[in-house]
Amino acid sequence: MKKLIILSIGLAMACNSSQTTVSDGNKTVATKSTQTPETFAETITESELKEHLYTYASDEFEGRETGKPGQKKAVEYLKAAYENLGIPAAQENGDYFQKVPLEVSQLPVGSLTVNGKEYPLGDDFLTFSKAQGSFDNIVYAGYGIEDGDYSDYKNIDVTDKVVLVKSGEPLAANGNYLLSGTSEKSIWSNMSESLGKRLELATSKGAKGILYYDETNFSRFKSRFNWMKNNDSGRMELSKDGADDFFNFLINAKLAKAILPNIQSDDKPKKIAKKLAVDVRSENNGIESENVVAVLKGSEKPDEYLVLSSHLDHIGITADGEINNGADDDGSGTVALLEIAQAFKKAADAGQGPKRSIVFLHVTGEEKGLLGSQYYADVDPIFPLENTVANLNIDMIGRIDPKRTGDRNYIYLIGSDKLSTDLHELSEEVNTKYTNIELDYTYNDENDPNRFYYRSDHYNFAKNNIPIIFYFNGTHDDYHRPGDTPDKINYDLLENRTRLVFYTAWEVANRKDRVVVDKATK
Repeated sequence: MKKLIILSIGLAMACNSSQTTVSDGNKTVATKSTQTPETFAETITESELKEHLYTYASDEFEGRETGKPGQKKAVEYLKAAYENLGIPAAQENGDYFQKVPLEVSQLPVGSLTVNGKEYPLGDDFLTFSKAQGSFDNIVYAGYGIEDGDYSDYKNIDVTDKVVLVKSGEPLAANGNYLLSGTSEKSIWSNMSESLGKRLELATSKGAKGILYYDETNFSRFKSRFNWMKNNDSGRMELSKDGADDFFNFLINAKLAKAILPNIQSDDKPKKIAKKLAVDVRSENNGIESENVVAVLKGSEKPDEYLVLSSHLDHIGITADGEINNGADDDGSGTVALLEIAQAFKKAADAGQGPKRSIVFLHVTGEEKGLLGSQYYADVDPIFPLENTVANLNIDMIGRIDPKRTGDRNYIYLIGSDKLSTDLHELSEEVNTKYTNIELDYTYNDENDPNRFYYRSDHYNFAKNNIPIIFYFNGTHDDYHRPGDTPDKINYDLLENRTRLVFYTAWEVANRKDRVVVDKATK
């Protein structure tokens, strides 16, 4: 690829040492640089961001859809960039590509029966993966919660059983929520997080599957199921081994009450003597994809890691043959990460390398369900999560939200205060000291209906109690459309926002103590 060759030459020239020289009268002697963070931030420029993005979000990359040829060109571009910067691969074998095994499961077909009565998939229950099995009874676990001294699993054994649970959480006699002790709901009432927590808990107890009754959200998932059925669309997910995987069924009121007629009022866990047979079939096709991961080792605390992330993929080509270039989503975050990497490498070459190691993580499959970051966090973390001090995630920072009024020099910050007061305050101080961008927390509101906190790759770190900041410019009319092209990027804003992330990363990587997690979730 001609453009890659040009990039390689340019980056190689950009990687010269930042040492200064002085004369001792007879010869020139190299001395260690005393340059400031501002010096290195100034290497992050509109022109270089633009040069990267006009290549990375060009038609040549075909929309970078996960597993497709355009995505392969994207990962090669990123690999070449890090090679020319002189930043090594994160993996010990020297491979920049972390293989992420994926599969596309076609929308399943089948049914389940309760005491011989059949309930069709898509009508009374929903799932997006195959499952089979026969069970002599079902174990009801109430809300399916275990939190502190409270446990719905206290007096029941669900090993190799199917568990029936319902949404919500228990109330105390005074009408307050039992877990919080107040009128405020706990995390177990948050749909974006509570289902995953229930699944993880049931799995840890040895259950084979879960029947989840959530009448409020059933219709929403049914609409998605019907769309996939009508569009003959499969579902991409991490590959699974074997046919006995834990299964998750969302069920409606009809099916829930067929199993336990008074489920809405009955909170007491018990064994239900009803036979359950599951026959849900689906064909799976393997997909090859990869994260790109490089690391700049820390000078004083190399075994502590700051992860900087962006997603390398986009949504590909439309049915009409139009290319979704994804310049903002997330070409902007991708090229920002490359420029930040260059700035840190120049600092290291000048003898001012970061004290902590910095991981540059470009993840695949974000548009398919945060799959690349899920694989890194849940399956194969190259560096231990317990040694990961924070994650700064960049996803769409090159445009302006047309719905927003006020200063154009802004950025939405999401999640900075969710787990760490320390990180939030550091972020604010960095911005005041260096960039003075308007930090907008509109989408950080827990009640924001967009739920952006759960919709980008930082979430797979946050759910593991790793403090995060998500940098985001908001959506626009070209979001997930062919109109998301490099000519519409505001490169002055992209430069400012990228420098903000660099400065924040600089402070997190070089401060004496690691960021304090004071709001860890269970």
